[in-house]
Amino acid sequence: MSVRDEVLVGPAALRGLLDSARPVVLLDVRWSLGRTDGHEQYVAGHLPGAVYVDLDTELASPPSAAEGRHPLPDLDDLEASARRWGVSEDVTVVVYDDAGGTSAARAWWLLRWAGVEDVRLLDGGLAAWTASGGGIEAGERIPEPGTIVLRGGQMPVTDADGTGALAADRSAGVVLDARAGERFRGEVEPVDPRAGHVPGAVSAPTAENLGPDGRFLDDAALRARFEGLGVDVGAWQPGDPRPNLPVVVYCGSGVTAAHQVAALASVGVTATLYPGSWSQWSNDPEREVATGA
Repeated sequence: MSVRDEVLVGPAALRGLLDSARPVVLLDVRWSLGRTDGHEQYVAGHLPGAVYVDLDTELASPPSAAEGRHPLPDLDDLEASARRWGVSEDVTVVVYDDAGGTSAARAWWLLRWAGVEDVRLLDGGLAAWTASGGGIEAGERIPEPGTIVLRGGQMPVTDADGTGALAADRSAGVVLDARAGERFRGEVEPVDPRAGHVPGAVSAPTAENLGPDGRFLDDAALRARFEGLGVDVGAWQPGDPRPNLPVVVYCGSGVTAAHQVAALASVGVTATLYPGSWSQWSNDPEREVATGA
């Protein structure tokens, strides 16, 4: 299996998994900033057998100015949710949404962080599935409870201090801001208290990881994109003794940044997530804010 195939699965490959004897858990993670109708969309139609995941309540702890809008959930709470979804040991978990994976990636990252080994994003999400002839079903799916035992810390994380320190020293690595360019530049800020970005960070909108069809760019295009952003991509391959130079990714609240981490993982780069992201940074008056390009 290629590195990319460990992160992403296309509709045809998903059909193969579903037709095999291997147990597969499908998670529907429809969510977007400012909308609350993800569950209603799920009930109206979802991949057959998929279980709905509430990003705000199951993939995050309650928001606060000190921790951000989507702090990492308590491990015991996440384990209880994963069991509700039907996750057990030795299953394949496939997560999807209707936004190119930008919300489903939060579930991908959290389950990887919690030690679930085989978690993949459906490349292109619901639209790619239906465009390929895949059927949907309506209603609520309640699976048999799973038995998974989670263990946190399997994906790297950092805090505001670590993010700021790396951003201040471009020779040591790179900090990528996965938000839209206008938010990075400080031209607009729809939800957080201050507009702008972490000083020294690089604008890298996560939507630019996707093509017009909502699917991830191919490996060559992704590698070229990240190399252009200053990421140490080509100098290291899995199995080499020297790791990549550090890469930290943040966004508004640690959701779309997970999509950036997944894109980097698909080309062999292990990136670190700053979960508090801009919603935490901008709430701290002691943190400097930069604007412009």
